[in-house]
Amino acid sequence: MRQNKPAGRGMAVWDSEKLVKQREKIRKRGSRIGIRWKVFSYLMLFLVILLVILWCFQVVFFGNIYKRIKTGEIMRAADIMTSACDLAPVQLSMLAERIAQDYDVCILMYEVDGAAFSRMTSKHYRSDCVVHRMDEQNIAWLYYYAKRSGGEKMTVFPLNDLRYSENSSGTYTGRVVVDNSGEGIIYTRVGRPEGRQTDILLILNTTISPVGSTIKTLRTQLIIVSVIMTAAALLLSFLLARKVSRPIIRINSGARLLAEGNYDVRFGVGGYREIAELSDTLSVAAEELSKTGALQRELIANISHDLRTPLTMIGGYAEMMRDIPGENTPENMQIIIDETKRLTSLVNDLLDISKLQSGTQTLTLSDFNLTETIREVIGRFSKLTEQDGWTIDFTASEEVIVNADRTRILQVVYNFINNAITHSGGDKLVEVRQIVSERDGKKVVRIEVTDHGEGIPEENLKYIWDRYYKVDKTHRRAVTGSGLGLSIVKSILEMHHARYGVESEVGKGSTFWFEL
Repeated sequence: MRQNKPAGRGMAVWDSEKLVKQREKIRKRGSRIGIRWKVFSYLMLFLVILLVILWCFQVVFFGNIYKRIKTGEIMRAADIMTSACDLAPVQLSMLAERIAQDYDVCILMYEVDGAAFSRMTSKHYRSDCVVHRMDEQNIAWLYYYAKRSGGEKMTVFPLNDLRYSENSSGTYTGRVVVDNSGEGIIYTRVGRPEGRQTDILLILNTTISPVGSTIKTLRTQLIIVSVIMTAAALLLSFLLARKVSRPIIRINSGARLLAEGNYDVRFGVGGYREIAELSDTLSVAAEELSKTGALQRELIANISHDLRTPLTMIGGYAEMMRDIPGENTPENMQIIIDETKRLTSLVNDLLDISKLQSGTQTLTLSDFNLTETIREVIGRFSKLTEQDGWTIDFTASEEVIVNADRTRILQVVYNFINNAITHSGGDKLVEVRQIVSERDGKKVVRIEVTDHGEGIPEENLKYIWDRYYKVDKTHRRAVTGSGLGLSIVKSILEMHHARYGVESEVGKGSTFWFEL
């Protein structure tokens, strides 16, 4: 036979399991990297990437970049000289001298007619020049080699592999010997400008200096710079990460207190703009949650009071009719019936508020006579209030037809009038006015309900639409209704997209109104 576990024990087991899971989830979250170390890590990663790029360009690729720059310069010099081949000899010579100085090159320029090579200009600028030591055979070889290669040829060679000697006449007889560990560049270009019957041969020669010692110097400098940058970045990253994370940590601590139900917490955290805005937003949220909690407690207390009063009366009169002979009278039965209706009305109002605010309640729109509807509501109240000396005065200049949910608008008017009777002054007068006007070419009807009671302070006007809100914080039962009327009115009018409000002056009374 199966034994049932006590419900309380089972619930305790479930709660403990839930608590363990929650703690495990918090522990896992706690093992994650915090924002302080994330910011620190990102900044250090940025530094590492920056140093890698710096080392690559200044050390690893320095030689290749330098070589590209030199070859680019020699090709630009060739472009200038080629475009100036039609200049007069003196001008061409002056241009060659300027180009040789600007681009650090030696220049040879020939006009080639068949096998004949006529020198147009020459500039021997560098002491380690190779091309000015070449004989006509080598010049011809460069010409034919460039022509076979499509009109230009770039030759890069190590200088320490060359051997040369000079005879008494200074003509080139072998390979050049240069005491240099760098590289030489010979750039040859062959072309036939438009309008010429002969080819133009241009030979440029320069040297790529060795960069080994330069790279060593740069490497030493980069090591020192890297150490300084790393130390500075470590300090700056730590301070910056701390400054960024500190206000967030404070806000997180306050948010935990808020989640635990401590609505008195305030997020007075400064810092940068986004954190200050978040702090202000959370402070306002905490204040509103505090007000909401207080209103919820008041709501429960007030509903409990309004439920307990009719139930007490029903129970008391029922026991009296049962225990005391002769008390089973129609009057006592009517009291029980009235209190039952009041209880039903309260429950219905609570259901209405729930439906209206959840959005599950829909409107049934139709055209109806608003003026007649107001008269109908006033007629209901008159039967209940005339015997106590209350007067409800209705003023309307014309009959008005509106398109709305008649049942809900009737409920709005009913609650406004009931609220006015509850808070009316000693004259026991309630004024209801229907005012028709035009706005933006359309007719607008405004319904006003005025009492001459104690009025409402200006600072409390925005709270009166809350459930069971009380200006004097003293709960009392209305003449009829549940005390939830204005909250229902607010929901209904907002569903109709209608304007509504209240005007009040302390000691003179209040006027509630809405427009359709």
